[in-house]
Amino acid sequence: MARILVMIPSGEVYDHDNVRWYDYRNVERHIAHYHNIGDAFVYDSSLKLLDFDTVRVLPIANPRMEEIDRLREECDYVFLRGSNYIHQAMNWENAIPVLKRLKLPVIGFGIGAQAPVEGALSLSEETKTVLRLMAESTPSIGVRGAYTADVLWGLGIRNTRIIGCPTAFRRNDPDLSVTLPGLEDVARVGVTLRREVSPAYARDVRHYLTTHRDLVKAMAARFDVTLMAQGEVEEKALVLGTPDRHEEAFAALRANPWAADWFLDDEIEALYRTRLFYSDVVADYETLVRELDLVLGYRLHGNLMALANGVPSIYFTYDSRTAEFAETFRIPSHDVFSEETFRLEDYWDQSLFDRFNRAWFHTYREMRSFLVENGVANRMVDVAASPKRAPEKTAACA
Repeated sequence: MARILVMIPSGEVYDHDNVRWYDYRNVERHIAHYHNIGDAFVYDSSLKLLDFDTVRVLPIANPRMEEIDRLREECDYVFLRGSNYIHQAMNWENAIPVLKRLKLPVIGFGIGAQAPVEGALSLSEETKTVLRLMAESTPSIGVRGAYTADVLWGLGIRNTRIIGCPTAFRRNDPDLSVTLPGLEDVARVGVTLRREVSPAYARDVRHYLTTHRDLVKAMAARFDVTLMAQGEVEEKALVLGTPDRHEEAFAALRANPWAADWFLDDEIEALYRTRLFYSDVVADYETLVRELDLVLGYRLHGNLMALANGVPSIYFTYDSRTAEFAETFRIPSHDVFSEETFRLEDYWDQSLFDRFNRAWFHTYREMRSFLVENGVANRMVDVAASPKRAPEKTAACA
């Protein structure tokens, strides 16, 4: 089995292939620190697909080159945890001299590009160099969708393979599919929250937040809801903090003009006091979604965790990143900035989820092919040799 390095991890590894936030029991240490636990979903899911003996972190912030030399001898390859790295503000720290010194294959494991709200994407020479070093070190780079592949093509990088995100395949079940229950049988619903958003992601923050608030209220009026937060400081404090911290968090929300004017009102505050969920342990989210009948909302990885467990999910897309995921996996989605009113009934259609089921299976095969062609030992099933799949399900999706 392989000895692997991870570049830009997100959390600590325990029990071989499980991830939680660093020193997660020490709440006071990180309660005021923003970290998106969705990044830990990707890290955790990546490890669940790989066959390895040990995993270590590749230091790029403050590297010592003698340590890099030692890692070259002790490890087999590096993987870059899938995330939104290809944008104009990305800081790679000392990745370039480290990768040039290391001289190991660098596996891009579902990396993505973020389009600006306005104008063309402009990348630094540093980002272009890192991407080219990766492309030259491996047979292929795994990207999350067609938009990212197009961006890399524009840089002269041709060896991309669209693999989506490891989170989709974390259960490593090639026969996974989503089957809708009757809408009348849906009782427990998770709403994935992303209250904190910038104009760099959402072109109209006021519309984004009011639509977000209206979704929460509409789902709470119909179902037993759980509001699933993933890292905003105030939401973390409301779940993990003391009563005093709770009131400080509400005071901060009321003092935030975006939150106070377009999101937080008496009804949302009541729901925040009684229905909010957050954890620094990835496994806790998986346990939660398995108990739900539907997950929908604004969090890319929170929604994908549900789909990975066969739970129906509907995406609310608002930027190139969320739209690219919905396109790759053909996930039923509602464009936040469209003029259409969201009606759950319009999405409760098995044919829409059958498109997802076909795309998911096709991309599962692409993910395994990507790992195999890069010589990465993995646990994924060779579905071409599996007798369980009907012929129509082995065809590439339209």
